[in-house]
Amino acid sequence: MSGPRFDFRVDAVDGNARTGRIAMRRGEIRTPAFMPVGTAATVKAMKPETVRATGADIILGNTYHLMLRPGAERVVRLGGLHAFMNWQRPILTDSGGYQVMSLSDLRKLTEQGVEFRSHIDGSRHMLTPERSMEIQRLLGSDIVMAFDECPRIDRPYDEIAASMELSMRWAKRSRDAFDAGGEHAAGAALFGIQQGALDPELRRRSAEALTEIGFDGYAVGGLAVGEGQEAMFATLNFAPDMLPADRPRYLMGVGKPDDLVGAVERGIDMFDCVLPTRSGRNGQAFTWNGPLNLRNARHAEDTDPLDPRCTCSVCGTYSRAYLHHLQKAGEILGAMLVTEHNLAFYQQLMQAMREAIGAGRFGAFAADFRRDYFAD
Repeated sequence: MSGPRFDFRVDAVDGNARTGRIAMRRGEIRTPAFMPVGTAATVKAMKPETVRATGADIILGNTYHLMLRPGAERVVRLGGLHAFMNWQRPILTDSGGYQVMSLSDLRKLTEQGVEFRSHIDGSRHMLTPERSMEIQRLLGSDIVMAFDECPRIDRPYDEIAASMELSMRWAKRSRDAFDAGGEHAAGAALFGIQQGALDPELRRRSAEALTEIGFDGYAVGGLAVGEGQEAMFATLNFAPDMLPADRPRYLMGVGKPDDLVGAVERGIDMFDCVLPTRSGRNGQAFTWNGPLNLRNARHAEDTDPLDPRCTCSVCGTYSRAYLHHLQKAGEILGAMLVTEHNLAFYQQLMQAMREAIGAGRFGAFAADFRRDYFAD
């Protein structure tokens, strides 16, 4: 593999929105970027080559799920995650922290890390910043995420503040453990994760601590966890500006198409979310004119494509009526085709935003998008 370890370049700025490129050894990532989620070494209902054909430059893998099954040590014996799943472009792996924190009935949190029981077989595991870095190294991750705690948004202030401080101590341990990773550290990148829920002062303290440690990129964590779009946008009005402008900013776990547009307006460069794939499996298609529920009877004899503005092969080949039939019949092909369309739509949305920012007309683009998306 040739190319730089990690190089981020901003090509154009329009308001707070910006477009650029991340260069890495396994390829270039155009920003703003949407990363399809490949939780268990697969983007559900998709072949890797089809994911790439939709326009994806990078996908996300899940440390928690892969450490439990098939196991990071097995993946490395099989040649690493890229070879194992046949995806030769960049992969970002989350740290496992969010999944572990969601297992509140099955885990015990200490300064050292988190002891938890597997949701698969009940076996006991310990996940620490050091172990998280080791697992992500074994997987061969290109962008490694620091290990953090993501508290519920409705917890008392003192708990959220203590959690943020713990995450910052874990961030330093993640940095030290990543840097000790030898050849992997020489070719991969490490991102820190800002915490602090909706509080500006906690977010500022978190950003200062992360910047002092130093990371290749910075995530805005602890959002899209039930606070609603208005509160999320209110936090994004200040949180990204606290992070270094010369590094990419990644909003974790977001989101709906209108979430993406609003977050790009506020300076976010990278996203991931299960929504386009999960919705695809459940018969919901995203379009420039808003989401469609293909289980609805009104589509039963509709010969139109999902979205006449979409350039994906599904829209060029299949009717809403046929996709409605597949959904009602419970056919696997229905999940595959709607997932493919949704991922293609998300990538077309990202490309349209990149072009609008480059042309200095992002405000007009965002206004037009909302007019059409919420037309009904």
